[in-house]
Amino acid sequence: MRIGELAAAVGVTTRTVRHYHHQGLLPEPDRLSNGYRDYTLRHAVVLARIRRLTELGLGLAEVRDVLADDAGKDLVEVLTELDADLARQEAGIRERRQRLRALLETGELPAEGPVSPELAALFAATAPRFAGSPMAAKDREVFALLETVADPAARERLMSLAGAMAGSPQATAGAHEVYALLDALADARPDDPRVAEAARVIAAAVPADVLPEHGFDHGDSFLRALYADLAPAQAAAIRRALDLASTVATGDATGEGP
Repeated sequence: MRIGELAAAVGVTTRTVRHYHHQGLLPEPDRLSNGYRDYTLRHAVVLARIRRLTELGLGLAEVRDVLADDAGKDLVEVLTELDADLARQEAGIRERRQRLRALLETGELPAEGPVSPELAALFAATAPRFAGSPMAAKDREVFALLETVADPAARERLMSLAGAMAGSPQATAGAHEVYALLDALADARPDDPRVAEAARVIAAAVPADVLPEHGFDHGDSFLRALYADLAPAQAAAIRRALDLASTVATGDATGEGP
């Protein structure tokens, strides 16, 4: 048989046959005097077996193990491992579908979505209160980011804290003031006198639960990215506010950050 006839008989392409040759899965046939490869029934049997194994989901390295005369793993062992891997994939798919159903059942997804149903409900409850504030919209993006990258314990604390603040009229009023002050700094210079006032208000609103024991590291990659995403005066106000909140929490009466 020529390579085209072999490929057609087994239901693959000639490119696939050549790839299996290159990978060492299918032995190279003898060549006729005219230089053409001469495939035999044995090549068709091996090629068909490779096709069946790959259709089951085996990678080519695993197929090579199965086909080797001194196989490190026999077929039963390989297929058992494949079955266990497929079971894990099935469990993962079921979990993702459950999350999708929960998101769809919440109704309209937020612009920052997809997020967890809990965060979607929080956004739905709070977004109308801060409509029109660019800083509030940016804050929701940060919440969505933190929910994605935080470990489960930190995510639970974050959601608990955000929920408590959303349910407090005093916290809502404080958030209004913070957003208004930061929005007003969008086109200001970092040395604008309003930066100090904004920092003082923000620092007073920072929950003690989020304050690190030894203050904030402004060289932290997340904070650096946050500052870079803000206007210069907004970044200056938040940087100063974090330092102020940290120094007050540790008993520094001056409240002045670096």
